[in-house]
Amino acid sequence: MIKLQMYKNLFILLLCILYTGLPAFSLELDLSVDEEIKKKYNTSKLENDVLPDLPSTIKSTTTSPSGTNINSSTPPKALPEFTNTTAPVITKPDKKNAIKLSSWTKFQVKSNQLVSDWSKEGATVAFTSTAPVVKKKITIPAGAVLKGEVIQTHRPQITGNGGLIILKITSITYNGKTYQTEAKVTKANSKKIFFNRIKGERQYWKNTAKQVDKGEKFYNKTRNVSSKMSDNPILLILSPIPTIVGVAGYALTTITSPVFAIFMKGGNISIPAGSQFELKLTESTYVY
Repeated sequence: MIKLQMYKNLFILLLCILYTGLPAFSLELDLSVDEEIKKKYNTSKLENDVLPDLPSTIKSTTTSPSGTNINSSTPPKALPEFTNTTAPVITKPDKKNAIKLSSWTKFQVKSNQLVSDWSKEGATVAFTSTAPVVKKKITIPAGAVLKGEVIQTHRPQITGNGGLIILKITSITYNGKTYQTEAKVTKANSKKIFFNRIKGERQYWKNTAKQVDKGEKFYNKTRNVSSKMSDNPILLILSPIPTIVGVAGYALTTITSPVFAIFMKGGNISIPAGSQFELKLTESTYVY
């Protein structure tokens, strides 16, 4: 009876131990399972593994502040250049009924744009007449527009050669009609132009003189050094040496200046818009 009571008490004690230790046991079991999951899987990437991939079109699309979708995978198109692609309609007059403007007819005009040796061949140029052209049967009023193009150009070159630009006038417009013509430039910015060639200043001899001036400056510096040395009794005996060096340098620079000038460039051309030009017809033009 006593043994039975002991076994009963022992059984109750075991039940109490199991009951009180169950939460700790369950917690330990959960932690062990969590550790096993972490070993086999990267829980930080679990969301990416589970969720489906977004379409590529959605990934590469962003939204601008204005709400417009911008596809970042496609570069934006460049803005179109604002060029006048509509050529003027040339009026072809009947020579029997038209009025003839003889060659050598001159137009006093102003430039509508910068005329420069930076211009590209084929670039359009335009001029507006500043004075009427009075003929026997017709008067072309001021404000007529003469247009043409750049047919040749280059930047300043070595040997002192300046820049160059050659223009050819191909049309004249007035009273709402455009007529074909041919004209050349005879004056640019109040300077005479020969053979329709607007030239930058040729500076070979000017560059030669610059080299000689450098030799002269060197000589003057050496003379000043000799003068200062002559004031010192100790250096008096050496004072002629700088002057001798200066003379030699001056002579050498003068002799070699034509050679150095070969590698120097001439002047450039840059005539601002609004400058005065004179145009002369090279062929007869027929107008109404």
